[in-house]
Amino acid sequence: MHVMTEFKTFAMRGNVIDLAVGVVIGAAFGKIVTSLVEDVIMPPIGWLIGGVDFSSIALTLREATVTAPAVAVGIGTFINTLIQFTIVAFAIFMVVKMINRMKKEGPSTPAAVPDDVKLLQEIRDLLKQRAA
Repeated sequence: MHVMTEFKTFAMRGNVIDLAVGVVIGAAFGKIVTSLVEDVIMPPIGWLIGGVDFSSIALTLREATVTAPAVAVGIGTFINTLIQFTIVAFAIFMVVKMINRMKKEGPSTPAAVPDDVKLLQEIRDLLKQRAA
């Protein structure tokens, strides 16, 4: 039963829950980026270069026969995937940059000086006054 207690402690940590939320949001974000690339970005690019549909661009290594399917390298699909990766990487870069900027700003008010430090500062100032 000890293992179950350890697992419960592990699973209920904030980091694990944050990771789970991040994975779910990341999957949804991936679908949005896929749609953006395939439905919004690539059609105008294909139209500009002469009506090319990138998803259908392939390098055929062997034609299909009656007994075997064609062997082809999906270059267009690869191009779409590269663009999707670039968009996701840029979005993650911007989020990390924003988080780092927030970390650098730090607290807006100075930290309160502890009472013992205040007392030592007062003693120091009194000793300076006596020496002068």
